[in-house]
Amino acid sequence: MKRNLLLTPGPSKVPVELCEVLGRPIIHHRTPQFQQVLKELFEGLKKLIGTTSDVYLLASSGTGAMEAAVANIASPGDKVITVEYGKFGERWAALAKAYKLNAVTLKIEWGRTITPDEVKAALTEHPDAKAIFITQCETSTSATPDLKGIAAVTRATATALVVDAVSALGTEPISMDEWGVDVVCSGSHKGLMLPPGVGIVAASAKAIALFETSSNVRFYFDLRKCRKALADTDTPFTPAIGIVIALNEAVKMLLAAGIEKKQAYYLKMAQAVWAAVEAIGLKVYAQPDYRSRGLTAIVIPEALNPKKIVKIMRDTHGITFAGGQGDLDGKAIRIAHMGAVDEYDILTGLACLEKVLKEAGHKFELGASLAAAQKVLNA
Repeated sequence: MKRNLLLTPGPSKVPVELCEVLGRPIIHHRTPQFQQVLKELFEGLKKLIGTTSDVYLLASSGTGAMEAAVANIASPGDKVITVEYGKFGERWAALAKAYKLNAVTLKIEWGRTITPDEVKAALTEHPDAKAIFITQCETSTSATPDLKGIAAVTRATATALVVDAVSALGTEPISMDEWGVDVVCSGSHKGLMLPPGVGIVAASAKAIALFETSSNVRFYFDLRKCRKALADTDTPFTPAIGIVIALNEAVKMLLAAGIEKKQAYYLKMAQAVWAAVEAIGLKVYAQPDYRSRGLTAIVIPEALNPKKIVKIMRDTHGITFAGGQGDLDGKAIRIAHMGAVDEYDILTGLACLEKVLKEAGHKFELGASLAAAQKVLNA
């Protein structure tokens, strides 16, 4: 069988334990057995996110969770702030436009993210903003903000802090209640180690109050229906049954391993990749103060044809990196170090990258990236 090593930031590598769960016969969702799964999963997700408030499940990708947040948090014409420092920040702006919100868009240099001081300045200028939408891990650039510092600013205001944690949950630290985050949106297919199919939305009391007053037209994405169903440990519509069952096991695995310990491991793998990239004369795209634990965007000289490098690695060697997105299309490649990925996967990916770069004519010492990475991993 041909190698198939997935080092992309969604979908991410699925561990064999969860493949077994995904392969089990399906059960009916309106049963005590599935209710028990939901009960365990809701409690597990609350621990992972750091909240005692509501967590809702949608049969969707992470974008579905983001759309649900936008559709429920404000009404047409309400002022909101969207923050762009990559392709997925642009998605917040597009969603706000689709729901006819009055969006003030803050454009931040790609490669870094918004700072707490910049958030404070924006809220001083726009104190009537119903919500501010940011991205915890910008998957296109591999940058992540000081979410705790930002929440410290927003929690003292009437503005709700809505966070795209689709690439961050399970990988980046988050403590929703302690920090004062109002909405966390995520999905099953990145740090939570599963195929796409489950969108996750966690909401604070502040956000839930806004859900009740929104006049947006909603049906499937009406989170009031999700909240009502929670009273019966249920979902308002048919869930992605098999993935929900596997998600319960995935969350248990992460919590049993110790989420802080896992996040420290992801950081170490990230640091190893950063050192490896530098050792072979390439550049990490995200600025040093903003780098993510979950993935790394690597700038590749256009003369080396980044898209061709990704294609050769995938189609010839069975190792899949992601290409660049948005402004980085054709200019970068991205490697994930999240979820089920371990240091041996990273070393394998780097060895293949070296081989393909050398064949493309890039000048560097063979083995340099592996040596640099192992120095970090073995420190």
